[in-house]
Amino acid sequence: PVFADERLDDEIAQIQHSWAKVNYQTAKEAQESAFKNLTEQAHQVSVSNPNAPEAMIWEAISLSGYAKAKGGLGALKYAEKARDLLLASEKINPQALQGSIYTSLGSLYYKVPSWPVGFGDKKKARSYLEKAIQLNPSGIDSNYFYADFLSEQGQYAKAVEYYKKALAAPARLGREDADAARRKEVQEGLQIAEHKA
Repeated sequence: PVFADERLDDEIAQIQHSWAKVNYQTAKEAQESAFKNLTEQAHQVSVSNPNAPEAMIWEAISLSGYAKAKGGLGALKYAEKARDLLLASEKINPQALQGSIYTSLGSLYYKVPSWPVGFGDKKKARSYLEKAIQLNPSGIDSNYFYADFLSEQGQYAKAVEYYKKALAAPARLGREDADAARRKEVQEGLQIAEHKA
């Protein structure tokens, strides 16, 4: 029903704004507890909207943020939970939120340590991030995460190309807070890649 869809859209928008606030405007030492609260909020949205991939994706993004803020080996179970949610949402609709599943999976696979510590895998990361670009070739996040990955792999000239695409990305309605902060990250990454290219 349309009404249910509108309610889900509102709940997702609320999670997105809270995420941007926690990720970009909250002091590092306060991020762990703020992300923990956000994951609980996002989980409630998932529970009340079963089989809605958008809710599962945002729960996964919140969990990834929590894992990053928590750090250490204790964070791995949250990264694994995020990965499992993303893989489950892929089965429902791989194109949900313009390929955000693949941007998030790619990011997890290159930021999580590899075996025997974690499930990190650079080959899988590249494959997922390239899939995200195919689904959303002009998106700020798809291009930023791919550029960031390329830069980490020492492919600076190619990274510059994708950082520039990220800067040229169209604004996302209702995501102005996240876009502004992401642009700063893009510019920082671009400067480093240009310097090293």
